[in-house]
Amino acid sequence: MQAGGGAPLPDAARFNLVDHVAPLKWRPYLRLARIDRPVGWWLLLLPCWWSVALASIHIKSGFPSLTLLALFLIGAIAMRGAGSTYNDIIDRDLDAGVERTRHRPLPSGAVTPKQAALFLVFQALIGLGVLLQFNGFAIVLGLFSLLPVFVYPFMKRITSWPQAVLGLAFAYGGLEGWAAVTGSLAPAAWLCYGAAILWTIGYDTIYAVQDLEDDSIVGIRSTARLFAGNTARAVGLLYGGTVLLLIPALMLAGSGPVGFAGLIGFAFHLGWQVRRIDTGDVQGALRLFRSNRDAGLILFAGLAIDAALRPF
Repeated sequence: MQAGGGAPLPDAARFNLVDHVAPLKWRPYLRLARIDRPVGWWLLLLPCWWSVALASIHIKSGFPSLTLLALFLIGAIAMRGAGSTYNDIIDRDLDAGVERTRHRPLPSGAVTPKQAALFLVFQALIGLGVLLQFNGFAIVLGLFSLLPVFVYPFMKRITSWPQAVLGLAFAYGGLEGWAAVTGSLAPAAWLCYGAAILWTIGYDTIYAVQDLEDDSIVGIRSTARLFAGNTARAVGLLYGGTVLLLIPALMLAGSGPVGFAGLIGFAFHLGWQVRRIDTGDVQGALRLFRSNRDAGLILFAGLAIDAALRPF
């Protein structure tokens, strides 16, 4: 049986609904949407939640709106799936030459490019439906997020910094969350966005360690290849920059001790990752990459509790 149709992909979560519950006919599409690899939508979602919480602290509205948090959750799953499907359509020939990706639905033949394109439209319409629930300013702002998404798949062919373009897309919630709460932008939102960009470059560099050998053969460029033996130091600098940008973001938003406690926990988690980076350990790189969901949730928990305490 082709991996795209039935067998789990090598980087899929060990226990996931796609490989153990979903009907066989659905599995190629669910894999295109990366439902078997949920960490991706978590990483897209978390900057949205950080920003919503920061804005809630700033306007002293109490715990972040559960409706907004739920909308961003649905939107992150849909748009991460749409972006991944688009990326796979563009990269299907490159994916065929990389061990970790050659069994994905498109290079394996489980899904045709036309079928993938139709599925892309379906997911994008769900994302649009979510976006239209926001205020007018957030709707217009959200449309601009499509620009880095559109160009990202081509960047790995022309620059060693495709992770930076991915950061522009994955971190966009740092702006969108604040806009959805306040109908405007402020310096704290831009600092949150900048921090999330650096965080994305850092964790995606760790992720790219898995493909160092194959990427060099097929000509895919990445920060992991660029940094080579200095990967841990480079990721440390990126993570350090993340924390340094978040400090003034929290200060400008008016965060209290609980929010900063969340930031400290987040910083310690990032430091733990850096100490364990080993470019020769592919499975370890995947575990470190996935652990960023927990790091981001630590920060969000601190900010959300802080927001709940602000009115009192």
